[in-house]
Amino acid sequence: MIEQTEKNPKLQQKLKTRHVTMISLGSIIGAGLFVGSSAVISLAGPSAFVAYAFTGVLVMLIMRMVGEMAAAHPVSGSFVEYARMAFGNWAGFSTGWLYWYFWVIVVGFEAVVGGQIINGWFPDFPVWSIALVLLIVMTAINLLSVGSFGEAEYWFSGLKIIAIVVFIAVAAAYAFGPWPGSSASISNLFNHGGFFPHGIVAFLSSIVVIIFSMTGVEVIAIAAAESADPERSMQQAVKSVIIRVLAFFVISTFLIVVIQPWTEVVPGKSPFVTTFDTIGIPGASTMLTIVILVAILSVINAGLYTASRLLFVLSLRGEAPKTLTHVSARGVPIKGVLFSTLIGYACVIIAALWPDTVFLFLINSSGAVFLFIYLMICLSQMKLRKRWVAEGTLKFRMWGHPWLPLAVTACIIAVIVSMLFEDSTRISLMQCLISVAFILIVFVIMNKFKQNRFNISTSQNAVSETE
Repeated sequence: MIEQTEKNPKLQQKLKTRHVTMISLGSIIGAGLFVGSSAVISLAGPSAFVAYAFTGVLVMLIMRMVGEMAAAHPVSGSFVEYARMAFGNWAGFSTGWLYWYFWVIVVGFEAVVGGQIINGWFPDFPVWSIALVLLIVMTAINLLSVGSFGEAEYWFSGLKIIAIVVFIAVAAAYAFGPWPGSSASISNLFNHGGFFPHGIVAFLSSIVVIIFSMTGVEVIAIAAAESADPERSMQQAVKSVIIRVLAFFVISTFLIVVIQPWTEVVPGKSPFVTTFDTIGIPGASTMLTIVILVAILSVINAGLYTASRLLFVLSLRGEAPKTLTHVSARGVPIKGVLFSTLIGYACVIIAALWPDTVFLFLINSSGAVFLFIYLMICLSQMKLRKRWVAEGTLKFRMWGHPWLPLAVTACIIAVIVSMLFEDSTRISLMQCLISVAFILIVFVIMNKFKQNRFNISTSQNAVSETE
C-alpha cells in the first residue's frame, strides 16, 4: 500500500484548509453554472431550482462518503486508492486513468473556450494561439509549488464567489425589495405552462445536465491529502463547500425564474446576463464574460493539479511510467504536470484541425466518466466501512449507513440508464463506454505482461539455483 501522504516525503503538505475549500469550489463553479443553467431551465422550466436542490443533495451525500474514507485513511490519490483497497488493482487502475482522462480533456476544452472568449476581444489573434498561452501560464503556476497553485485557486474562486453573491443580492432586491419598476413575480413559477411545463421526464433529464455541471467537487479529496491536517481539512471543506454550492446554485436559479418568465431564457445564453438585462444593469454581458473567463482559468488550474497528482499515484503503483514520480525540491510532480499539460496542448491542436470529429469524440467520451467515478465511490465506501470500524479509524461518518449509500447508488445507476433515452446523452454514454472498455483492455494486457515477466524471472532463478 502507498504510504499516507503525511508520511510520504515526496509530496509536501503546503495547502491550508481555505485552499482546499476554494479548490473544490473552483472546480465546480464555472461555465456550467453561469451558462449551462440555461439548458437546465429550458428543460425543467421554473422547477429548475428544485432539480438543482435534488442534485446538490445527491452530490453532498457522495462527498460525505468520500469524506468518511479520507478522514479514516488519508492517502495520496484518495478515492482511486479506496477503489483499489475495496475491489483490487483493476478498480484502482481504471478509476485513476478514467479520472485523469476526464480532467486532461477538460483542461484542453476549457483552454479552447477561453481562447474563443479572448478572441472576441482581440480577433487578430487566432483561438488556438490564445488557448496555448493560457495553458502555458496555468502550467507555470502549477510548476512553482503546491502553495502557489493553492493561492491562485483561492483568488480565482474568490472572484467567482463575489460575482455570485453580488448577483444574488441584486436579484433578491429586485425580486422582493422596493426596486422601482420591478416586474418580478412569484406567478412566473406557474403562469407559463406550469411548474413542470415539459413534464416529469424532462425534469429528470435536467438532473443529468446538472450532474455534469456539478462535477469537480470531489477534487477536495485529492487536495486534502496535501494539506497540513488532511482529516480536519476534508471535514471542513466537505461541510462548507456543499452548503455554499447548494446556496449558490439553488438560490440563483430560483431568483432567475422569479424575475422573468422561464421562456425568456435562451439555451446557450447565460441566464445571469438575461436577468441583469431584465433588471437593467448596464454592461452585464461584459461583466459576466470576464467572470466566465476567470472560471475557465480556475478549472484549468484545478484540472492540471488533479491530473498530475493522479499520475503520481499511478506511477508509484507501476501503472504509469516510473519517471512520473519525479518531484521538484518544492514537492511538485513536475513530469506529471508537464505530461498532463501536453495532452491539453494536443487537444487544442486537435480542436483547431478536427473540431467536429476527433475533438467532438474526446469531449463526448469523457462526458459521462465521472458518473462511473461516483458509482465507484459509493461502492467503495460500502465495502470499506466494516474495515474502518474494525480498525477504529472511523472519525467522520456517512449518514444513514447503509441505506443512504444504497439509495445514492441506485440514483446514479438510474441517471446512467436514463442517458440511454436521450439522443445527446446516449452518444456521450456510448463513447464513454468505449473509453472504459479500452482502459480495462489495457489493464488486462499490462497484467498479462507483468505475469509473463514474473514467470520468466522465476524460471531463470530456478535454473540458476539448479546449476
